[in-house]
Amino acid sequence: MKSGDKQKKRGGSPEPKGLAAKAAAVRGNTGAAGKAKAVSAKRAASAYDESKITTLSSLEHIRLRTGMYIGRLGDGSNPDDGIYVLLKEIIDNGIDEYIMGNGKHIEIQIKGGTVKVRDFGRGIPLGKLVECVSIINTGAKYNDDVFQFSVGLNGVGTKAVNALSACFRVVAVRDGEFAEAVFERGVLKTHRKGKLPASTPAASRKNGTFVEFTPDGEIFQNYSFNLEFIERRLMNYAYLNTGLTLVLNGRSYLSEHGLYDLLTEETGDDILYPIGHCRAEHIEFSFTHTNNYGEEYFSFVNGQFTSDGGTHLSAFKEGFLKGIQAYFKKDYRSEDIREGTTAAVAVKIKSPVFESQTKNKLGNSDIRAWVVQAVREGTEDWLHRNPQAAKKLEQKIVSNERLRTELNAVKKEAREAAKKISLKIPKLKDCKYHFEDGRQGEQSTIFITEGDSAAGSMVSSRDVMTQAIFALRGKVENMFGKNRAAIYKNEELYNMMMALGIENDVEGLRYAKIVIATDADFDGFHIRNLLLTFFLSYFEELVTGGRIFILETPLFRVRTKKETRYCYSEAERDSAVRAFGSSSEVTRFKGLGEINPKEFGQFIGGDMRLVPVSVNTLKAVPQVLSFYMGKNTPERREYIMKNLIEDAG
Repeated sequence: MKSGDKQKKRGGSPEPKGLAAKAAAVRGNTGAAGKAKAVSAKRAASAYDESKITTLSSLEHIRLRTGMYIGRLGDGSNPDDGIYVLLKEIIDNGIDEYIMGNGKHIEIQIKGGTVKVRDFGRGIPLGKLVECVSIINTGAKYNDDVFQFSVGLNGVGTKAVNALSACFRVVAVRDGEFAEAVFERGVLKTHRKGKLPASTPAASRKNGTFVEFTPDGEIFQNYSFNLEFIERRLMNYAYLNTGLTLVLNGRSYLSEHGLYDLLTEETGDDILYPIGHCRAEHIEFSFTHTNNYGEEYFSFVNGQFTSDGGTHLSAFKEGFLKGIQAYFKKDYRSEDIREGTTAAVAVKIKSPVFESQTKNKLGNSDIRAWVVQAVREGTEDWLHRNPQAAKKLEQKIVSNERLRTELNAVKKEAREAAKKISLKIPKLKDCKYHFEDGRQGEQSTIFITEGDSAAGSMVSSRDVMTQAIFALRGKVENMFGKNRAAIYKNEELYNMMMALGIENDVEGLRYAKIVIATDADFDGFHIRNLLLTFFLSYFEELVTGGRIFILETPLFRVRTKKETRYCYSEAERDSAVRAFGSSSEVTRFKGLGEINPKEFGQFIGGDMRLVPVSVNTLKAVPQVLSFYMGKNTPERREYIMKNLIEDAG
């Protein structure tokens, strides 16, 4: 019998109070009774009772669960980072005013980390100013008489900006009167209202709303705004709202022809026939074909760019197919019509249902029928009015049909050859969850790396649930200027396509992120360029869809006996050496394989640095690839030597 049991039988002193004392008593019991005490103590520690119930204010919840409201945080290096979502939420309010016929001008100023936005709409009702920017589910966007085609229908957007800003100031102006509220991290500091002073400038006296905010550095650490990302978003706003002028730091953005202007900017002269453009009350779309492989679409709902498409985009594709089939009175296949398509579509609907707060994908199934019908009628009508363009379109479809037949034969040979190699895809270390597996699949990532050495470090330190590794043998073939059949005759590229799930088309993509992970040396950069050439040439939509990334890994490790710092540049290395002193040890990583697997885990974990691969305009892609990857070696050598000399000087 154990001592604890003896004490109970003797009627000794009661058990000590408190969790610490209970733990001490449990440690002294190793028998059945001791185990029972351990269970009892554990239950007490994790008791689920009234004391565990916590009620947060709406703004506290936003700060605690930021991702639910704005998606990723980031530092401003990615266009989907949180600071751009904050800016978008404020600008969207001005856009909503314009859609309802109020105000044709929105001014944006960004200086340092502070943003100022002034619209000239109706202005937030003065008596409800505080509530409208601080209480969730408060606003006028639930009322169709006030906002019919708004993006922000959940009453959260401006509140999220308020809660996530170190300082947030809002001023509403209405008919010579104003109301002002100032908040810090969502907490109201000052509130006043009254008549505008006589000295107020004329422009400031106009009705509308002014918002000034600075993202909270405690949440958005070391952030900075990339004006290129913002300029692209403002240009999209202009395309979608003809007649609206947006001004960023003094530069104006305006479009006269809507989505026609968008495709003109994206495609340039690389089109087979003049851009088709149709506009109705609740839908606008434009389209053309190019000589590029794949398809490219720009889709919008109530002015919101839906990067992942949704029901409106799938309905557009169906209507486009039916319109062309109806005009030519031929049952052309979808893939033959869509190959080489570049199109844009924007719809206005009263109750948009998005699949997340960041509104990247539309889920309304009830709009399908009318979108299909509108696109079919618009496409067929445009072709009747443009017979020469229709003739060139038909030539493109027939050419696609012929190439598809030839390509299918090559694909069949590639599949048969792959079966003889192995039942599994060579050089692929797969993960459990893939893109189609819901929320878990959204985290799926495949790293494309060079050689077994680098792959070995990554395989042993990866998350086997969501991270896959595909190892290249070395430098892949330069595919610039080659036809699509060539990639199916290349064993390594075909294996990579199978690993990605895109050997047939991008609809089969198996991973949410494709990360190019090569050494930070000349060979690694060359392999990176070869892979980017491959994706931009044949699967451009993966790049424009934000699926391709570059992995940044440290170039140096600086350490002492007490501390280690990883550095991604020579400047960071020098800073670390100064901080640690002359006794520090500096290691230069020549390749990924030189990084110890135990160390490598942190570089592909929560602190992973990914650089998104993006394209400003599609029309620039052919020229860039031609110059850097084409057969103009003398011209390229001259350019390189000239720039090397200039840098050296």
